[in-house]
Amino acid sequence: MNDNVVGIGHTAYTTDKMADMLNFYCDILGFEHAFSLNDKEGKPWIEYIRVAGCQFIELFYAKEGFEPKQGGAYSHLCIEVKDLMAMDKHLKANNIEVYWGPQQGMDKNWQCWAKDPNGNPIEFMQIDLESPHAKAAGLTGK
Repeated sequence: MNDNVVGIGHTAYTTDKMADMLNFYCDILGFEHAFSLNDKEGKPWIEYIRVAGCQFIELFYAKEGFEPKQGGAYSHLCIEVKDLMAMDKHLKANNIEVYWGPQQGMDKNWQCWAKDPNGNPIEFMQIDLESPHAKAAGLTGK
């Protein structure tokens, strides 16, 4: 493992639904709108959402040549949670469709899946102490 790597710094999405995306990530999921950046002409360019510590989601405003990606190489964003059942209930209470789960995956972690307003898949995952993730991170002592 590269001990110079601290963690995932950010994941980035281009959107033509900025208000919906900010509502989803900030109001529904409870992440913090950290700051905004404007482009060289002073127009809105990126909204930064702080997930935890120095981990962010970057939301780029759609513009010509910078359209939202549908499909492509992106797979999904995984957000680790402490209580998956509480997250599942919270998503559903906010009319967010949970299209898979909650259930235990092959890796023994608990997960459920939803999509943001642009259709990007998001895995919400609760680490199980018997999972290979917990063992690799030294959470089990095994």
